Amino acid sequence: MKPKQRIRTVGSVSNELLKKSREAALAAVQVFNNPAITFKSEIFVVMMVISWTYLLHAHFRKQGIEYRYFKVAGTRKRFDKTSKGAFKYWELERCLNDQASPVDKAAANNLRFLVGLRHEIEHQMTNRLDEHLSARFQACCLNYNDLIKRLFGDEFGIDKHLSFSLQFSAINTDQWEALHDAEGLPPNIRAFINAFDSALTEAEFNDPRFAYRVLFVPKTANRKGQADKVIEFIKADSDLAKDVNKHYAVVKETEKAKYLPKQVVEKMQASGYPRFTMHNHTQLWKELDAKNTSKGWGVSVVKTWYWYQPWLEIVASHCAANAAAYS
Repeated sequence: MKPKQRIRTVGSVSNELLKKSREAALAAVQVFNNPAITFKSEIFVVMMVISWTYLLHAHFRKQGIEYRYFKVAGTRKRFDKTSKGAFKYWELERCLNDQASPVDKAAANNLRFLVGLRHEIEHQMTNRLDEHLSARFQACCLNYNDLIKRLFGDEFGIDKHLSFSLQFSAINTDQWEALHDAEGLPPNIRAFINAFDSALTEAEFNDPRFAYRVLFVPKTANRKGQADKVIEFIKADSDLAKDVNKHYAVVKETEKAKYLPKQVVEKMQASGYPRFTMHNHTQLWKELDAKNTSKGWGVSVVKTWYWYQPWLEIVASHCAANAAAYS
Protein backbone atom coordinates (compact mmCIF):
# COMPACT_ATOMS: atom_id res chain seq x y z
CA MET A 1 0.00 0.00 0.00
CA LYS A 2 1.34 3.46 -0.90
CA PRO A 3 1.93 5.93 1.98
CA LYS A 4 -0.82 8.35 0.88
CA GLN A 5 -3.32 5.50 0.63
CA ARG A 6 -2.43 4.36 4.15
CA ILE A 7 -2.88 7.88 5.52
CA ARG A 8 -6.34 8.08 3.99
CA THR A 9 -7.22 4.67 5.42
CA VAL A 10 -6.04 5.64 8.90
CA GLY A 11 -8.02 8.88 8.69
CA SER A 12 -11.21 7.23 7.49
CA VAL A 13 -11.08 4.54 10.18
CA SER A 14 -10.33 7.13 12.87
CA ASN A 15 -13.26 9.29 11.71
CA GLU A 16 -15.60 6.29 11.70
CA LEU A 17 -14.53 5.44 15.25
CA LEU A 18 -15.12 9.06 16.29
CA LYS A 19 -18.57 9.05 14.73
CA LYS A 20 -19.56 5.92 16.63
CA SER A 21 -18.00 7.26 19.81
CA ARG A 22 -20.00 10.50 19.66
CA GLU A 23 -23.22 8.68 18.81
CA ALA A 24 -22.76 6.36 21.78
CA ALA A 25 -22.09 9.30 24.11
CA LEU A 26 -25.12 11.23 22.88
CA ALA A 27 -27.32 8.14 23.18
CA ALA A 28 -26.09 7.60 26.76
CA VAL A 29 -26.98 11.15 27.81
CA GLN A 30 -30.33 11.12 25.99
CA VAL A 31 -31.32 7.88 27.70
CA PHE A 32 -30.26 9.18 31.11
CA ASN A 33 -32.33 12.35 30.63
CA ASN A 34 -35.41 10.42 29.47
CA PRO A 35 -37.94 10.37 32.36
CA ALA A 36 -39.77 7.40 30.83
CA ILE A 37 -36.77 5.08 31.21
CA THR A 38 -36.07 3.48 34.60
CA PHE A 39 -33.04 1.44 33.53
CA LYS A 40 -31.12 4.59 32.65
CA SER A 41 -28.00 4.28 34.79
CA GLU A 42 -27.21 0.81 33.53
CA ILE A 43 -27.65 1.87 29.90
CA PHE A 44 -25.61 5.03 30.49
CA VAL A 45 -22.67 3.08 31.94
CA VAL A 46 -22.58 0.53 29.12
CA MET A 47 -22.90 3.15 26.37
CA MET A 48 -20.27 5.48 27.85
CA VAL A 49 -17.78 2.63 28.23
CA ILE A 50 -18.28 1.88 24.52
CA SER A 51 -18.00 5.58 23.66
CA TRP A 52 -14.73 6.06 25.54
CA THR A 53 -13.30 2.85 24.07
CA TYR A 54 -13.94 4.04 20.52
CA LEU A 55 -12.54 7.48 21.35
CA LEU A 56 -9.26 6.01 22.57
CA HIS A 57 -9.12 3.63 19.62
CA ALA A 58 -9.48 6.63 17.30
CA HIS A 59 -6.63 8.39 19.12
CA PHE A 60 -4.35 5.36 18.95
CA ARG A 61 -5.20 4.87 15.28
CA LYS A 62 -4.35 8.49 14.55
CA GLN A 63 -1.05 8.20 16.43
CA GLY A 64 -0.10 4.93 14.73
CA ILE A 65 -0.22 2.96 18.00
CA GLU A 66 -1.14 -0.72 17.71
CA TYR A 67 -4.26 -1.36 19.81
CA ARG A 68 -4.91 -4.95 18.82
CA TYR A 69 -3.87 -7.90 20.98
CA PHE A 70 -1.00 -9.91 19.53
CA LYS A 71 1.84 -12.27 20.37
CA VAL A 72 5.32 -12.11 18.90
CA ALA A 73 6.49 -15.30 17.18
CA GLY A 74 10.07 -14.82 16.10
CA THR A 75 10.06 -11.50 14.28
CA ARG A 76 6.39 -11.57 13.35
CA LYS A 77 3.25 -10.45 15.14
CA ARG A 78 0.49 -12.99 15.46
CA PHE A 79 -2.76 -11.14 16.19
CA ASP A 80 -5.31 -12.64 18.57
CA LYS A 81 -8.67 -13.26 16.93
CA THR A 82 -12.16 -14.26 17.98
CA SER A 83 -13.68 -17.62 17.07
CA LYS A 84 -15.17 -15.90 14.00
CA GLY A 85 -11.81 -14.54 12.83
CA ALA A 86 -12.15 -10.90 13.94
CA PHE A 87 -9.25 -9.02 15.54
CA LYS A 88 -9.37 -8.59 19.32
CA TYR A 89 -9.03 -4.88 20.12
CA TRP A 90 -8.09 -3.43 23.49
CA GLU A 91 -10.92 -2.97 25.97
CA LEU A 92 -11.20 0.32 27.86
CA GLU A 93 -9.15 -0.80 30.87
CA ARG A 94 -6.27 -1.87 28.62
CA CYS A 95 -6.42 1.47 26.82
CA LEU A 96 -6.21 3.35 30.12
CA ASN A 97 -3.28 1.23 31.28
CA ASP A 98 -1.20 1.99 28.21
CA GLN A 99 1.52 4.61 28.66
CA ALA A 100 0.26 6.36 25.52
CA SER A 101 -3.19 6.93 27.04
CA PRO A 102 -4.17 10.63 26.86
CA VAL A 103 -6.55 10.32 29.83
CA ASP A 104 -5.36 12.03 33.04
CA LYS A 105 -5.41 10.18 36.37
CA ALA A 106 -8.60 11.72 37.78
CA ALA A 107 -10.61 11.04 34.60
CA ALA A 108 -9.11 7.54 34.47
CA ASN A 109 -10.29 6.94 38.06
CA ASN A 110 -13.78 7.93 36.97
CA LEU A 111 -13.66 5.49 34.05
CA ARG A 112 -12.23 2.65 36.12
CA PHE A 113 -15.14 3.15 38.50
CA LEU A 114 -17.63 2.92 35.61
CA VAL A 115 -15.94 -0.20 34.24
CA GLY A 116 -16.06 -1.86 37.66
CA LEU A 117 -19.68 -0.83 38.07
CA ARG A 118 -20.49 -2.32 34.68
CA HIS A 119 -18.97 -5.63 35.76
CA GLU A 120 -21.30 -5.63 38.78
CA ILE A 121 -24.50 -4.69 36.97
CA GLU A 122 -23.89 -7.29 34.25
CA HIS A 123 -24.83 -9.97 36.75
CA GLN A 124 -27.66 -8.42 38.75
CA MET A 125 -30.57 -6.05 38.16
CA THR A 126 -30.23 -2.79 40.09
CA ASN A 127 -32.31 0.26 40.89
CA ARG A 128 -31.84 3.70 42.42
CA LEU A 129 -28.36 4.14 40.99
CA ASP A 130 -29.27 7.50 39.44
CA GLU A 131 -29.27 9.72 42.54
CA HIS A 132 -26.31 7.92 44.11
CA LEU A 133 -23.92 8.19 41.17
CA SER A 134 -25.10 11.11 39.03
CA ALA A 135 -22.07 13.23 40.06
CA ARG A 136 -19.74 10.60 38.62
CA PHE A 137 -21.84 10.30 35.46
CA GLN A 138 -21.71 14.07 35.02
CA ALA A 139 -17.93 14.07 35.40
CA CYS A 140 -17.69 11.29 32.81
CA CYS A 141 -19.58 13.42 30.27
CA LEU A 142 -17.53 16.56 30.93
CA ASN A 143 -14.27 14.62 30.76
CA TYR A 144 -15.32 13.03 27.46
CA ASN A 145 -16.29 16.33 25.88
CA ASP A 146 -13.05 17.96 27.03
CA LEU A 147 -10.83 15.17 25.73
CA ILE A 148 -12.45 14.69 22.32
CA LYS A 149 -12.11 18.42 21.62
CA ARG A 150 -8.54 18.47 22.85
CA LEU A 151 -7.53 15.49 20.70
CA PHE A 152 -9.54 16.15 17.54
CA GLY A 153 -10.76 19.75 17.63
CA ASP A 154 -13.70 21.76 18.99
CA GLU A 155 -15.93 20.71 16.09
CA PHE A 156 -16.06 17.18 17.53
CA GLY A 157 -17.44 18.32 20.90
CA ILE A 158 -20.93 17.17 21.87
CA ASP A 159 -21.78 20.03 24.23
CA LYS A 160 -23.52 21.96 21.45
CA HIS A 161 -25.96 19.05 21.01
CA LEU A 162 -26.96 18.85 24.68
CA SER A 163 -28.95 20.94 27.11
CA PHE A 164 -29.80 20.75 30.79
CA SER A 165 -32.55 18.31 31.70
CA LEU A 166 -35.67 19.95 33.18
CA GLN A 167 -37.59 18.56 36.14
CA PHE A 168 -41.00 19.27 37.62
CA SER A 169 -40.11 19.83 41.27
CA ALA A 170 -37.56 21.58 43.39
CA ILE A 171 -35.36 19.59 45.76
CA ASN A 172 -35.01 20.73 49.34
CA THR A 173 -32.72 19.25 52.01
CA ASP A 174 -35.35 16.84 53.37
CA GLN A 175 -36.12 15.51 49.89
CA TRP A 176 -32.43 15.11 49.13
CA GLU A 177 -31.87 13.13 52.33
CA ALA A 178 -34.85 10.92 51.50
CA LEU A 179 -33.34 10.21 48.08
CA HIS A 180 -29.88 9.64 49.47
CA ASP A 181 -31.05 7.22 52.16
CA ALA A 182 -33.44 5.33 49.89
CA GLU A 183 -32.71 1.63 49.86
CA GLY A 184 -32.38 -0.36 46.68
CA LEU A 185 -28.67 -0.70 46.01
CA PRO A 186 -27.76 -4.39 46.02
CA PRO A 187 -25.07 -5.40 48.54
CA ASN A 188 -22.55 -6.12 45.79
CA ILE A 189 -22.95 -2.58 44.40
CA ARG A 190 -22.60 -1.03 47.84
CA ALA A 191 -19.51 -3.13 48.51
CA PHE A 192 -17.95 -2.18 45.17
CA ILE A 193 -18.55 1.56 45.69
CA ASN A 194 -17.13 1.51 49.22
CA ALA A 195 -14.10 -0.55 48.23
CA PHE A 196 -13.33 1.64 45.20
CA ASP A 197 -13.73 4.92 47.09
CA SER A 198 -11.64 3.69 50.02
CA ALA A 199 -8.72 3.07 47.67
CA LEU A 200 -8.69 6.73 46.55
CA THR A 201 -6.87 9.52 48.32
CA GLU A 202 -8.98 12.42 49.60
CA ALA A 203 -7.69 14.62 46.76
CA GLU A 204 -8.58 11.98 44.15
CA PHE A 205 -12.06 11.48 45.60
CA ASN A 206 -12.77 15.22 45.65
CA ASP A 207 -11.40 15.89 42.15
CA PRO A 208 -14.28 17.16 39.93
CA ARG A 209 -13.00 14.98 37.09
CA PHE A 210 -13.83 11.95 39.24
CA ALA A 211 -17.21 13.18 40.49
CA TYR A 212 -18.70 16.54 39.48
CA ARG A 213 -20.73 17.93 42.38
CA VAL A 214 -22.51 21.27 42.15
CA LEU A 215 -24.55 23.47 44.47
CA PHE A 216 -27.95 24.51 43.11
CA VAL A 217 -29.11 27.99 44.17
CA PRO A 218 -32.30 29.59 42.79
CA LYS A 219 -31.26 32.42 40.44
CA THR A 220 -33.40 35.19 39.02
CA ALA A 221 -32.65 37.93 36.54
CA ASN A 222 -31.54 41.29 37.88
CA ARG A 223 -33.78 43.32 35.56
CA LYS A 224 -37.10 42.77 33.80
CA GLY A 225 -36.77 41.43 30.31
CA GLN A 226 -33.62 39.46 31.05
CA ALA A 227 -33.54 35.71 30.54
CA ASP A 228 -33.34 33.75 33.81
CA LYS A 229 -30.63 31.18 34.41
CA VAL A 230 -31.78 28.23 36.50
CA ILE A 231 -28.17 27.23 37.18
CA GLU A 232 -25.16 29.47 37.42
CA PHE A 233 -21.63 28.07 37.56
CA ILE A 234 -19.19 29.99 39.70
CA LYS A 235 -15.52 29.48 40.57
CA ALA A 236 -14.93 27.91 43.97
CA ASP A 237 -12.51 30.66 45.03
CA SER A 238 -14.68 33.58 43.88
CA ASP A 239 -16.25 36.10 46.27
CA LEU A 240 -19.72 34.89 45.25
CA ALA A 241 -18.85 31.29 46.13
CA LYS A 242 -17.56 32.38 49.53
CA ASP A 243 -20.76 34.36 50.10
CA VAL A 244 -22.91 31.37 49.12
CA ASN A 245 -21.07 29.13 51.58
CA LYS A 246 -21.55 31.77 54.27
CA HIS A 247 -25.28 32.36 53.86
CA TYR A 248 -26.73 29.13 52.48
CA ALA A 249 -26.93 25.64 53.86
CA VAL A 250 -24.86 23.48 51.53
CA VAL A 251 -26.00 19.91 51.00
CA LYS A 252 -22.73 18.00 51.23
CA GLU A 253 -22.46 14.25 50.94
CA THR A 254 -20.27 12.68 53.60
CA GLU A 255 -19.16 9.11 54.15
CA LYS A 256 -21.06 7.38 56.96
CA ALA A 257 -19.01 6.27 59.95
CA LYS A 258 -18.58 2.50 60.06
CA TYR A 259 -17.93 0.24 63.05
CA LEU A 260 -16.69 -3.32 63.26
CA PRO A 261 -18.68 -5.64 65.59
CA LYS A 262 -15.76 -5.58 68.04
CA GLN A 263 -15.93 -1.79 68.19
CA VAL A 264 -19.68 -1.89 68.88
CA VAL A 265 -19.14 -4.24 71.82
CA GLU A 266 -16.27 -2.13 73.16
CA LYS A 267 -18.40 1.03 73.02
CA MET A 268 -21.20 -0.67 74.98
CA GLN A 269 -18.75 -1.91 77.60
CA ALA A 270 -17.22 1.57 77.90
CA SER A 271 -20.74 2.99 78.35
CA GLY A 272 -21.30 1.01 81.53
CA TYR A 273 -22.26 -2.45 80.31
CA PRO A 274 -19.09 -4.53 80.85
CA ARG A 275 -20.97 -7.84 80.66
CA PHE A 276 -22.26 -7.16 77.14
CA THR A 277 -20.26 -9.58 75.00
CA MET A 278 -19.77 -10.41 71.33
CA HIS A 279 -22.11 -13.38 71.87
CA ASN A 280 -24.83 -11.04 73.13
CA HIS A 281 -24.28 -8.75 70.15
CA THR A 282 -24.53 -11.64 67.68
CA GLN A 283 -27.75 -12.88 69.28
CA LEU A 284 -29.25 -9.38 69.08
CA TRP A 285 -28.52 -8.73 65.40
CA LYS A 286 -29.77 -12.17 64.43
CA GLU A 287 -32.97 -11.66 66.43
CA LEU A 288 -33.61 -8.30 64.73
CA ASP A 289 -32.44 -9.47 61.27
CA ALA A 290 -30.18 -6.43 61.47
CA LYS A 291 -28.00 -7.38 58.49
CA ASN A 292 -30.99 -7.10 56.17
CA THR A 293 -29.74 -4.32 53.88
CA SER A 294 -33.25 -2.90 53.53
CA LYS A 295 -32.95 -1.64 57.12
CA GLY A 296 -29.82 0.38 56.40
CA TRP A 297 -28.08 -0.49 59.67
CA GLY A 298 -24.85 -1.65 58.10
CA VAL A 299 -22.99 -2.65 54.98
CA SER A 300 -20.73 -5.46 53.77
CA VAL A 301 -17.40 -4.26 52.34
CA VAL A 302 -15.15 -6.89 50.78
CA LYS A 303 -16.71 -9.69 52.88
CA THR A 304 -16.47 -7.70 56.12
CA TRP A 305 -19.61 -6.36 57.81
CA TYR A 306 -19.62 -2.82 59.21
CA TRP A 307 -22.32 -1.23 61.38
CA TYR A 308 -23.65 2.33 61.00
CA GLN A 309 -24.37 4.74 63.86
CA PRO A 310 -28.16 3.98 64.00
CA TRP A 311 -27.32 0.37 64.91
CA LEU A 312 -25.16 1.54 67.82
CA GLU A 313 -28.14 3.49 69.13
CA ILE A 314 -30.34 0.38 68.91
CA VAL A 315 -27.74 -1.68 70.78
CA ALA A 316 -27.43 1.04 73.41
CA SER A 317 -31.22 1.01 73.90
CA HIS A 318 -31.14 -2.77 74.24
CA CYS A 319 -28.39 -2.58 76.87
CA ALA A 320 -30.28 0.10 78.80
CA ALA A 321 -33.41 -2.07 78.80
CA ASN A 322 -31.38 -4.99 80.12
CA ALA A 323 -29.01 -3.08 82.40
CA ALA A 324 -29.26 -5.64 85.19
CA ALA A 325 -27.85 -8.35 82.93
CA TYR A 326 -25.04 -6.29 81.39
CA SER A 327 -23.92 -3.98 84.22
